Amino acid sequence: MACFLNKSIPSSLILLTFCFISTTAELQRLRHAPNYDDALNFLVVGDWGRKGHYNQSKVALQMGRIADKINMAFVVSTGDNFYEDGLTSVTDPAFRQSFTNIYTSKSLEMKWYNILGNHDYRGDVEAQLDPVLRSVDCRWLCMRSFVVNAQVADLFFIDTTPFVDKYFTHPGGHSYDWRGVLPRNNYIQNLLKDVEFALKESTATWKVVIGHHPIKSVGHHGDTQELVEHLLPIIEANNVHLYINGHDHCLEHISSSDGQIQFLTSGGGSKAWRGDFKDKNVEEFEFYYDGQGFMSVQLTHSDVHIVFYDMFGKALHKWSASSSKQLNWAI
Repeated sequence: MACFLNKSIPSSLILLTFCFISTTAELQRLRHAPNYDDALNFLVVGDWGRKGHYNQSKVALQMGRIADKINMAFVVSTGDNFYEDGLTSVTDPAFRQSFTNIYTSKSLEMKWYNILGNHDYRGDVEAQLDPVLRSVDCRWLCMRSFVVNAQVADLFFIDTTPFVDKYFTHPGGHSYDWRGVLPRNNYIQNLLKDVEFALKESTATWKVVIGHHPIKSVGHHGDTQELVEHLLPIIEANNVHLYINGHDHCLEHISSSDGQIQFLTSGGGSKAWRGDFKDKNVEEFEFYYDGQGFMSVQLTHSDVHIVFYDMFGKALHKWSASSSKQLNWAI
């Protein structure tokens, strides 16, 4: 595609994108300018890469329509970017078939910040991280873990797949590409240390953490216990406002018991309708939708607004809060 991003990218960001493959968990920092009024608007979609099948193309169409109505700065992907087993190489046609040829709306000609999911680790994981893909589609930017500073908000992207024990102990016949991750314990400890440092250092109005796996979920996979044990205490101690994930192929909103953190699942980019979920009678449960869709996030210095949309562009759930923690939500 001819690539004309609808928002200029600072030179510091362009330079960083050519040196992001690393064998450590050290976080790299990128800058993304907010809108002229200091607002920051972005879309979130996850678990999408199926060459347009399972309603991926319909979700993409509605993403374009919503982005056309709201001045979006970028798109966030919560991982599982290419099914079933990631990319085979940087020349894998699946990159165009599942990304470039699907998200074709002019309003989606903006930067895509991508993280890896467990399915992505089943392929050549470094292919998705390779900056050569930007020569195929300049919207693409994928790293293991990184921070996007956008003035009103800091977004912390975390590589959650290496946390999950079963991918190492019971891989279920799948082969995972752990290059850059081993030794695993060192990788995880370094990552947790770097995330904690970055969160403590942040002075942004809003702190948003993004990972593939859920911390809290009533969907098919449920809570990720390794993240509950290791990551949740860090984000609780550092005043994180939103934790956004995919993995469960649904749309979902759960609040923490004190209302401090909103756990938001946007994993409905393609195949969904699993038809099973955990107990929805939990006190903090707000919203669950088993089908395809995506989410929008709008942030200002005073407010946050979240909307979940289905594959027809219908708003299913809306939630808002002020930076002074006065919470309001509505369906």
